[in-house]
Amino acid sequence: MPRSYHIETYGCQMNVADSELVSAMLQKAGYKETANIEKADAIFVNTCAIREHAEDKVHSRLGFYNKIKEQKPSTIIGVLGCMAQNLKEEILENKPYVDIVLGPDSYRKLPKMLDSRTENKSHIVDTKLSKFEVYDNLFPSRNDGVNAWVSIMRGCDKFCSFCIVPFTRGRERSRSISSIKDEVEIAVESGFSEITLLGQNVNSYNFEGNKFHKLLEEVAKIKNVKRIRYTSPHPKDMTLDVLNVMNDFENICNYVHLPLQAGNNKVLKRMNRTYTKEKFLQLSNIIRSKLPKVGISTDIIVGFPGENDSEFQDTLDVMKEVMFDSAYTFKYSSRPGTRAAEFEDHVLEDEKQKRLESVINLQREHTVIRNREFINTIEMVMVEKESKRSQEQWAGRTDSNKWVIFNKKSEKIGDIVPVHITSAYGITLQGKIKKVQEMELVS
Repeated sequence: MPRSYHIETYGCQMNVADSELVSAMLQKAGYKETANIEKADAIFVNTCAIREHAEDKVHSRLGFYNKIKEQKPSTIIGVLGCMAQNLKEEILENKPYVDIVLGPDSYRKLPKMLDSRTENKSHIVDTKLSKFEVYDNLFPSRNDGVNAWVSIMRGCDKFCSFCIVPFTRGRERSRSISSIKDEVEIAVESGFSEITLLGQNVNSYNFEGNKFHKLLEEVAKIKNVKRIRYTSPHPKDMTLDVLNVMNDFENICNYVHLPLQAGNNKVLKRMNRTYTKEKFLQLSNIIRSKLPKVGISTDIIVGFPGENDSEFQDTLDVMKEVMFDSAYTFKYSSRPGTRAAEFEDHVLEDEKQKRLESVINLQREHTVIRNREFINTIEMVMVEKESKRSQEQWAGRTDSNKWVIFNKKSEKIGDIVPVHITSAYGITLQGKIKKVQEMELVS
């Protein structure tokens, strides 16, 4: 039986959380994690299938694993997660050196699968989706850090026409509040200062009639939770109840990730986003009015099938009106099995690239404008890591998700300290730690 393992993770925070969960299960079964991939008895890649580029990286990485296996034939290679769910037996057909293909609802079986694979050498595929699996009462194994990713639900019921998640992660189901609270308490006791609640659509959380705002409130009341974030909500499901709870609790960060995807109603309808441009703008205005100094980020897809120049301009217009603090921007990537993959009016690649550059350049302008608003203010910043620029500086975030670089004093990672913002360059703020007396002078 292999006794050591190595996991590499690609994709979103959900995949990171899943890898931590898999590690915990393997360690409980007697396996030890190793950072040295060439010495591992079992190598796993936890995969993403959202975009073609992510899959291409995994295919390339599997080729590297195969070279390791050629040198050590006993090495077990496993593909986990969304790509495993999506491609299933196709992986084994094209890459016969892969031993285990395991979907995101089958992780509990992995320790026994390793034993079985060692004994009979047969390939194992398990990609059955579950209506109930939420991995309740199984707690992740986390490395040292500031932020703990806590999965509150799995799956998605939205069926956006461009998205493969409902097919790779199944339908929505929510964890119990008690189990989530237990995990948060364990994370805090282990030294994590910030909790991020995760789900494909967190604000559709519903456990026995308890909605997301109730969960958010319960987590905020847990002792010694310094900061709480969540991602990602769906604009259609964002409620005033959530905004009110955010306003009521100081430890819930003043930050909302609100995916736009596109700013034209025709495109939004083809995407099956279930809201209009007008509703999105109304919601963004409500968020800014309810939460002063809130940071709002978004997702934008350019070059969706059928999107013409005028419709793309609508996206730029929404960006100009909302003035997002930051944005994750993507060229449309066709995913087999989705409704959008069947559309025939695809945008040319050169045009998609041109539109992407336009969105990126506009967002850079907006980020600079938003960041300059913080100059000469005092912001509470959590120390998260040493700055890449200098060993004498920290890097940390404000509660509105702005990165700040500042000189070290006596603080440590995980502390929240007052920082006087002195300048803003690009996506980063610069500042100096202030004592209470200095804060009074500045204010």
